Amino acid sequence: MGDKRQRARVQGAWARALPKAPNPRETPGVISSPSTAPNCWGPEEVKFEFQQPTQLRREIPAEKVIEKEGEFVISQGPTGISRLRLFPSFLSVGEADWMFARLLEELPWQQKSNMHQGVLYDEPRLTCWFGELPYTYSNSTLQANPEWHPVLLELKGQVELASGHSFNSLLCNLYRDGKDSIAWHSDSEPSLGARPTIASLSLGDTRTFQMRKQPAAEDRGDHTYVERLRVPLAHGTLLLMEGAVQEDWQHRVPKEYHDRGARINLTFRTVYPEPGFGRHRWAEGKAHRASVQKRTGSSRYSLH
Repeated sequence: MGDKRQRARVQGAWARALPKAPNPRETPGVISSPSTAPNCWGPEEVKFEFQQPTQLRREIPAEKVIEKEGEFVISQGPTGISRLRLFPSFLSVGEADWMFARLLEELPWQQKSNMHQGVLYDEPRLTCWFGELPYTYSNSTLQANPEWHPVLLELKGQVELASGHSFNSLLCNLYRDGKDSIAWHSDSEPSLGARPTIASLSLGDTRTFQMRKQPAAEDRGDHTYVERLRVPLAHGTLLLMEGAVQEDWQHRVPKEYHDRGARINLTFRTVYPEPGFGRHRWAEGKAHRASVQKRTGSSRYSLH
């Protein structure tokens, strides 16, 4: 046994020593990373090279607030200038109070149903429509209603005088509390024509009116990095949206999770006959109704 052990020690001495693994600290400018790759006696050396990022880091723009009276150009581009005009005290408190009470009590409020992706849902607010023509949005139509409430006719005249625009239609929205809302949208229906002017008059509790710019084509509908605005709309406030606002921006009134009272929003606009609704029918009907009202002096409503 002693002879065998002696011979093993002698034979082992003949074996060649394993190569020593290189020390990465001895090789300047090279960053090494250990590896457990198969058929490898030591750590595998990996070189890392810095590459310039292909996309720069983008900052999310801070939301801007508009709350003082004035005219504001909010964007300018190939589609034109987008402009807001804000009149925070368009109506006095006393005038706004009695008008709000009358309209809340006397307008024919109803809950409209819309269709979205094949699903029928009730709008989270109440609406009514006034105008010589029907109005279609969100795949449902509000029928023509030429019986304007006298308070609305009085407000229409005041808004037209202040804005320099004329209007023939009015969409009324009633937000009963903070849970009522309207989602992101633009007032860009074909019946409103190109670059429509929308006059929005608020009565009742203050609600936040939010706006966001339409994303660039390369953003593929992603609104993460677009400009955003916030406009608090208080009792008696008039907001005008002019130029390319409806083409370049969206707006909404979000839900609020604290106590909010009722708010009425009156959005004056100009509607044009849609295809299939002959202009002669519209003109004839308007002339006939004006003639009847002039002869009889009748109206469904009274200012008194």
